[in-house]
Amino acid sequence: MPDFEDTLREAGLRVTRPRVAVLESVRDHPHADSALLAETVHEALPSVSRQAIFDCLNTFTETGLVRRIRPSGSPARYELKRNDNHHHLVCRSCGTVVDVECAVGTAPCLHASDDHGFVIDEAEVIYWGYCPDCAASQQISPERA
Repeated sequence: MPDFEDTLREAGLRVTRPRVAVLESVRDHPHADSALLAETVHEALPSVSRQAIFDCLNTFTETGLVRRIRPSGSPARYELKRNDNHHHLVCRSCGTVVDVECAVGTAPCLHASDDHGFVIDEAEVIYWGYCPDCAASQQISPERA
């Protein structure tokens, strides 16, 4: 378990109960959207406003404590796992998001066929499909996908 007070200090941020609660919520609900995170933080600390929670998420994203992923057509999601070049699977039906490690090598996605002069430091890959439960309920087989 990370010590979120030390994590905040190392990032140069003041330690507050709302900030620690937001980090705990992201840890306990990986890939949750801001609405769910706000709900869980508000249950633990009712006096914390939704705006304060959203501000924490933005600050944590900017400082690199939290990774924000933005699957097309769904709200932004948040996770603590970052700086490791992992990717995501997203279910088109229920919206479930799961981590998937980079396919081959140390960071093959960081080697674009043409970088156009950019200095690439991150790649984001999102695989879309149907989770096992949705595929079964909709009778979707890998051959039909």
